[in-house]
Amino acid sequence: MANPFVHFELMSTDVGKAKSFYGKLFDWELEDVQMHDMTYTMIKVGEGTGGGLMKNPIPNAPSSWVAYVLVGDLKKAVEKAKALGGTLMKDETQVKDSGSFAIIEDPTGAMLGLWESKK
Repeated sequence: MANPFVHFELMSTDVGKAKSFYGKLFDWELEDVQMHDMTYTMIKVGEGTGGGLMKNPIPNAPSSWVAYVLVGDLKKAVEKAKALGGTLMKDETQVKDSGSFAIIEDPTGAMLGLWESKK
């Protein structure tokens, strides 16, 4: 598959409650890491695609899951999405030494993360 899903992220209104729920529901390892000015919880699932959990940064927005798709060139992917009627929700953001991401909204209102790994 040319653009696989590589990460799933829960943007939660109540991180503690979400961690308690998913920690008991699944055999996930939840590991808190400090990132900039926030705590990010890595979701390690063993085999398969893992993810993360964080406080929803969008004011007054409900909790929601966002899937991230691997792209070869983040800037080109964002421009293509916009040309196809998508909207840029969060501009390119660097993640330590791992890579960078952007979040788009498709023409139906669904959010999707785009991820470019650091080469």
